[in-house]
Amino acid sequence: MINEFLTYMQAELGRSPNTLKAYRTDLEQWQRYVVANDGQFDPMNATQTQLRGWIAELAKNGVGVASLRRKVVSLRTFFFYLMKRHGLDSNPASDLNPGRMPKRLPVYIKPSETKAMLDAPLDADDFNSVRDRLVIDMLYSTGIRCSELMGLTEGAVDTGRCELKVHGKRNKDRIIPFGNELAEMIGLYRHLRENITGQSAPSDPFFIRDADGRPLYRKMIYAIVHNEMMGRVHSSRMSPHVLRHSFASDMLNNGASLNAVQQLLGHSSLATTQIYTHITFRDLKQNYLTAHPRAQKK
Repeated sequence: MINEFLTYMQAELGRSPNTLKAYRTDLEQWQRYVVANDGQFDPMNATQTQLRGWIAELAKNGVGVASLRRKVVSLRTFFFYLMKRHGLDSNPASDLNPGRMPKRLPVYIKPSETKAMLDAPLDADDFNSVRDRLVIDMLYSTGIRCSELMGLTEGAVDTGRCELKVHGKRNKDRIIPFGNELAEMIGLYRHLRENITGQSAPSDPFFIRDADGRPLYRKMIYAIVHNEMMGRVHSSRMSPHVLRHSFASDMLNNGASLNAVQQLLGHSSLATTQIYTHITFRDLKQNYLTAHPRAQKK
């Protein structure tokens, strides 16, 4: 039934490979728990007590609240599917509560550090150096996700109109504008890439790793971002998503509306975007405490 559920999620709901992988991991882990304790796996007869036992065991073994919440979502979605397609009477995971997640603000980079990183000396004749800098520049300048950057095709990058066509979560496309500096960097990258691979077709991957034209993969993008940030920024995390957070917070700090940032990020809910207002308020408060003479008095 798990495989049938995953096929449904992919074919009919268009869930991403990463989402499907998470569902499979969670549900197969639960399946192993059930078999180990009950001897057989029968989702149609699962009970809330059984599910609570699994969640409690995970928590006892040190699994964090965020991971537990994801597993509960996987269970709820799976049982909802069984109700819809197999006539299950009720959802035994509907009342599972793994606890509240602590609210954590997104990690971001100071604008001065981002500028120093993007303006650092660059060998404009070296393909790898130009490509790696462009990865950083595009992630920060457009706020796209790592998966969206991986999926960019040659035809989706229009330097004439200064626009990206991004294929995002749940098969939704959006158009993201960018500036002339990024357009110039894209032009330099394309020139060097053409010397290596020849002319690219519109359906070819935009970012490639070698002369064979093979696309970048997730671990390679993470390595590129980490190497470009190392020694240049002070951040507890060095990942593509940090650049996405930095894009959002800098846009809001410089006057962009929350609705505009929501559309650029591809968030389905404004509530998801609102977390960045906490970052901007934190900066505003720190500036006040630093600059106002009455705020400094003890």
